[in-house]
Amino acid sequence: MRLSLSVIALSAALAAPALAQETFPATLAGHAVLPALSLVAPPADAPRDAMISGKFTGAARNDAPMSVEGNVGKAYGGHGTGYALPFIGQPVQGMSGFAMNRAEDGSWYVLTDNGFGSKRNSADALLFFHKMAPDFEAGTVERRDTIFLSDPDHKVPFRIAYEGTDSRYLTGADFDPESIQVLGDDVWIGEEFGPYILRAGLDGVVKSVHATMLDGQQLTSPDTYSVFVPATAGKDFQVQRSGGYEGMALNPETGMLWAMLEKPVLGEDGQPEGNFLRVIAFDTNTADWTGESVKFALTEGATAIGDFNFIDATRALVIERDNGEGDLSKACAEGATDTSGCYPIPARVKNIVLVDTASVDEDGFVRRIGQIDLLNIADPEGVALEGFRPEDGAFTFPFFTIEDVARVDETHIMVANDNNLPFSGGREIGAAAANEFILLSVPELLAAQ
Repeated sequence: MRLSLSVIALSAALAAPALAQETFPATLAGHAVLPALSLVAPPADAPRDAMISGKFTGAARNDAPMSVEGNVGKAYGGHGTGYALPFIGQPVQGMSGFAMNRAEDGSWYVLTDNGFGSKRNSADALLFFHKMAPDFEAGTVERRDTIFLSDPDHKVPFRIAYEGTDSRYLTGADFDPESIQVLGDDVWIGEEFGPYILRAGLDGVVKSVHATMLDGQQLTSPDTYSVFVPATAGKDFQVQRSGGYEGMALNPETGMLWAMLEKPVLGEDGQPEGNFLRVIAFDTNTADWTGESVKFALTEGATAIGDFNFIDATRALVIERDNGEGDLSKACAEGATDTSGCYPIPARVKNIVLVDTASVDEDGFVRRIGQIDLLNIADPEGVALEGFRPEDGAFTFPFFTIEDVARVDETHIMVANDNNLPFSGGREIGAAAANEFILLSVPELLAAQ
C-alpha cells in the first residue's frame, strides 16, 4: 500500500529531532579504481564535433588535443592535475549517481554528469550512463556498456546543441544529469539545469521531460532555458546554480521518486530559505509530481548532498558533504601564501547519513538516524590499494564531489566519487583524482532504526 508523504507526516509527534543521530563505524572491505583518464568513443552517427571534447573549457576555443593541462583552480591551491584538454573521445569521468536496481548481468547503472561543469563549456560533451562492474578482488572496474542519451522524437522542450543533426544526441549544454534510477524499461534521471526529471528508455532515447513543481509553483534555475539575464534571484529563479537534483531515490515498494535538490532553495529575498534541502515526490506511475515534499537538514559545515538511495521501504542513504578537497593532514597552514604543496580547503565533512522517511517532524524534516564518517574509515586488513593508502591513520575519502552510494547487501554499501576530470584532485597533490569505488562494511549503520 502506498503511503503519501502527508500521511507519513502524521508520525511527527513520534519523530526525534532532525539532527539527533549516532555515528557508526565503517571498515574498508573493498577498493577498486577506474583510471582517471578513461575515454570512450562517441557513437558512429554522432557529429564529428564530438570526437574531440573539452574544446570550450578555456577563454577561447581550442582544437589542439591534449594541449592545456587541467587545474583544480586558485581556491584549491592552483595545482595542475597532469592531464590536458581537449580530449580525444569522451571522458567516462563524472560518476554522479548509482541506480538502486542493477542490470540483468549484475552490473551497476552509473551516471556520468554534464561533462566539464557548466552549460557554457560542455557543448561537445555527450551525455550517457553506463553499466559498470567493480571487481574488488582485482581492484579494477569494468565498463561493460555505455548508453548515450538522445532526443530523436523531439521531446526536449528547447533547442539542443545538436539540434540540426539526425541523431540528436544530448550534450552538457542541454542538461546536467546527476542522479539515476531504473524501473522496468524506464530510466529516470534527475538533472540540475532545469531542474528537470528526464524519462528515457534503456536505449537512452528520451521519452519525456518534466519541469519541477513545488507548492504549486514551477522551480527554475539560472540555467533554465526560459530564464534570461538580467534575472533576479528568488523571483526569476529559486534554485541555485548547480543546485538541482543531485540525489533522486526510488522507493522500492511504491515506485515513487524522492528528488532531492543539492542546495537550499532561494526565498523571494534571494537568500537560502534555511540550512536544509527540499525533497520533492514524483510518481512514476502517473509521470507527475504528487504535490508533496519533505526537508533534509544539513549538518553544520555541510553545503550540499551527493546521492540519495533507499535501502528498504522507508530508510535511505544520503551523501552529505562540504566543498573541501584533500586530506586534512596535508592542509595548508593558516595564512599560507604558497599553496603548491598543500590543500587550502581540505575535506572536513563527508558523511553517509541514514534517514527514516517514515518519520517526519511537524516542520517537515525527515529524521536522521545515524551516519558514518568517510574521513575516518578503518582499514585493519590493508584493503586500500597500493598508492592510495595513507601514511598513517584511517583511510579517508577526501574528495570534493562524492556522488554515488548504494546498498550492496545487509552489511555493505558501495561509494564512489565524481573526479571532475581534469579539474579535481583530492588524493594526491598535483594529480587528477581517479574514479574510486569503495566497498564499506557498515552493519551497525544498516541495522539502525
